[in-house]
Amino acid sequence: MSSLDADTVLLSILFLVVIENALEIYISLRQVKVYRTALKVPAELTSHMGEDTFHKARKYGLDQEKFGIFKAVVMDVGLLCMELYIGLIAVLWQLSVQVVDKLQWDSKNEIIVSCVFVLISNVLSTFKGLPFKIYKIFVLEETHGFNKQTAKFFAWDQLKGFLVTQVLMIPITAAIIFIVQRGGDNFFIWLWIFTGVISLVLLTLYPIFIAPLFDKYTPLEKGALRQSIEDLAASLKFPLTKLFVVEGSKRSSHSNAYFYGLWNSKRIVLFDTLLLNKGKPDDSELSEEEKGKGCTDEEVLAVLGHELGHWKLGHVTKNIIIMQVHLFLMFLVFGNVFKYPPFYVAMGFQPGTRPILVGLLIVFTYVLAPYNALMNFAMTILSRRFEYQADEFAFKLGFAEQLGQALIKLNVDNLGFPVYDWLYSTWNHSHPTLLQRLNRLKELKEEKKLN
Repeated sequence: MSSLDADTVLLSILFLVVIENALEIYISLRQVKVYRTALKVPAELTSHMGEDTFHKARKYGLDQEKFGIFKAVVMDVGLLCMELYIGLIAVLWQLSVQVVDKLQWDSKNEIIVSCVFVLISNVLSTFKGLPFKIYKIFVLEETHGFNKQTAKFFAWDQLKGFLVTQVLMIPITAAIIFIVQRGGDNFFIWLWIFTGVISLVLLTLYPIFIAPLFDKYTPLEKGALRQSIEDLAASLKFPLTKLFVVEGSKRSSHSNAYFYGLWNSKRIVLFDTLLLNKGKPDDSELSEEEKGKGCTDEEVLAVLGHELGHWKLGHVTKNIIIMQVHLFLMFLVFGNVFKYPPFYVAMGFQPGTRPILVGLLIVFTYVLAPYNALMNFAMTILSRRFEYQADEFAFKLGFAEQLGQALIKLNVDNLGFPVYDWLYSTWNHSHPTLLQRLNRLKELKEEKKLN
């Protein structure tokens, strides 16, 4: 093996990093131009969105995009390229070996060293990203009225997140190394089965045991809304077992709703910010800014009709199947190329040192970068198609007007800007834009009249 091979690998990786981020930044700059030049409320929204709200949304979107570009230039291009060039991964691996030696553990045991490497890497990653998180929450979101976190809440939230991540990642890392070492020539099949099982387990356990560590979940109170949701679920044979409201307003005023659970045990979660006046019968507890925000019961039902459409139409199952095929292909490639020595020398390792975890990182993050970019784009297109189908499902349930009103209200409450560059939207948006969804609902109404 020549050093030329390793140099070529390193230069290729650096080239991919720069090109991929340059494309992302170019697309973002196109949207920045839209934020600066789109100064009039679209005709379709003039009766729903005032000039003041429109310009607030425009400024919010502009600030977000400029922050995203700055972060990409600093973190994803500048810092990452420097780390790759100086061989930071190899430095961290050697540090992990030294820590293991100092603790008088077996530094020849790759599983132990890999677990320490994950911990050290995650500590470094956390501190690298912290200034950007702080700015985003306490400057950007605060400026535009969305942040509800205190410094104490944020610090405790970050600490809990870090600890939970380590508790999950370290055993999974150990299992991955063990499978690769003991799995034989077809270890990638066992690795794929293992990650598939872990994914399903986490999908099931995360909302029940982990999510409540970060947010308060309470059962939705008995009343007209709860009864309507239960009736809707029953009419669709949706196996609803629990219905929660999450106190999302403690961290942000953004709103959402989702369902989770496998097989015959499903749970629906509503953000308190989704409900009109946070679901409180007495709005005296709310600030003037919070009063009147959120959706009516009928609009909440329309949103849930859309979400349940994803379940009824099998979108969740289809996504899981696609992702499992995607993972299998990635592990297949990994199994065939991860022993290529120049990969490791390019990362700063001495010839002959080939940590499995580093190989996984190189193959998944860099070797498969073009494939991942195309896959993500394809999944974005598919996601938009699924969103249109779920909207149509809610429409057929009789929620045409309510869904349109809910989409507008959520867009206004969340300061969503309604105008987008076509390439930016095509590349980034997993959901159709507000205007696209409203136009599609209008088309469905016209088709219904014709029929």
